Amino acid sequence: MSVVLAATHHDPDGRLYQQMVRTFTALKLYFDGIAVLLTPTSVPMTRSWLERAEIALKVAPMNEPIGHLHLGRWRRGAVEVALQAFPTAEWFLFCDLDRVLHWIEYWPDELRIMLDDLSAADVTVFGRTPRALATHPQAQVATESLVNEVFRRTTGQAWDVMAAARGLSRRAATLITTASRDDSIGADCTWLLLAQQSGLTLTYRATEGLEFETLDRYTDEVAVLGSAQAWRDRFDADPRNWLMRIDLARTAIAALIENR
Repeated sequence: MSVVLAATHHDPDGRLYQQMVRTFTALKLYFDGIAVLLTPTSVPMTRSWLERAEIALKVAPMNEPIGHLHLGRWRRGAVEVALQAFPTAEWFLFCDLDRVLHWIEYWPDELRIMLDDLSAADVTVFGRTPRALATHPQAQVATESLVNEVFRRTTGQAWDVMAAARGLSRRAATLITTASRDDSIGADCTWLLLAQQSGLTLTYRATEGLEFETLDRYTDEVAVLGSAQAWRDRFDADPRNWLMRIDLARTAIAALIENR
């Protein structure tokens, strides 16, 4: 069974560079190919390094909108790059690069188990265990839990759908790139609705490795503040972060309503 990684990557300040360099050799051993859709505003050293990494790399044009509200467009684009670059690949893991770098560095055995089981369904939704979800700031936990609850009430599936990691058969990946029109973060939900409505099989796996990966790029700040919890508390103390997360949840729920 051939498995290709389809990933987006955004690193405008280079904070993910060292982790990428440190873990990429191991990452390549887990996949038969890697495709990355890179933002044009990522630091030049990241682009240069990935150009030499023997992967399928596409750098998006400068006018491509970047941000949480455009994540569906980027994620669909990464899957399209993977489909085109690896025409014989049978299975794909879509995952933002920062998340999969954390996953392989801290939970490599779990990642291997999950990849080996991709053929269980056309779409595998990778969510978070209660412990893994609780490692995130409360602004993220509270609002993503709302989306998960609406998804449960809409589909009957009590899944954590907002970690944005998906196992995809080639059929599912092709469906997403040709039929999905959701450019927003709502694609975390609407890809699943589209697959379900098209008669594809879906399954769910809760993981530890999709715990809060953002701290990997802020180890200096965590050291100054004294702990990961102190960093999360600082994040939650800023009402703008709550507003941003509420807006993302509203966007995802609106997409669910529109596409159910």
